[in-house]
Amino acid sequence: MAVSDPIADMLTKIRNASQAKHEKVDISASKMKLQIVKIMKNEGYIKNFKKINKDNLPVIRVYLKYDESQAPVIHGLKRISTPGRRVYSGYKDMPRVYNGYGVVVVSSSSGVITGRKAAESKVGGELICSIW
Repeated sequence: MAVSDPIADMLTKIRNASQAKHEKVDISASKMKLQIVKIMKNEGYIKNFKKINKDNLPVIRVYLKYDESQAPVIHGLKRISTPGRRVYSGYKDMPRVYNGYGVVVVSSSSGVITGRKAAESKVGGELICSIW
């Protein structure tokens, strides 16, 4: 079955695997997904990730992170912009997730970056997802 929104599918797979306390989850690879996973790693929401080939298809293997009490570090993943409804924001009104404790991922002219970096660089863009 063809997925109409591959990024939402990726976020759902990570959310479900995290809630089920899996060690890792495999996601079909794309450039955009790889950039989002890199941001998740840099912000400390996942342990690590690897780009591998599984049955001759590129796959991103995401290693999930848990705290001392084995609770998932990722409390929420939400898709903001969808294929049917694109959401854009200028740098002046970049949304804050959980009063700055969360991260908003933005696709801007300088690549896929966090909302904080977009505001610092004074670039707006499409709001991809929020992580908290």
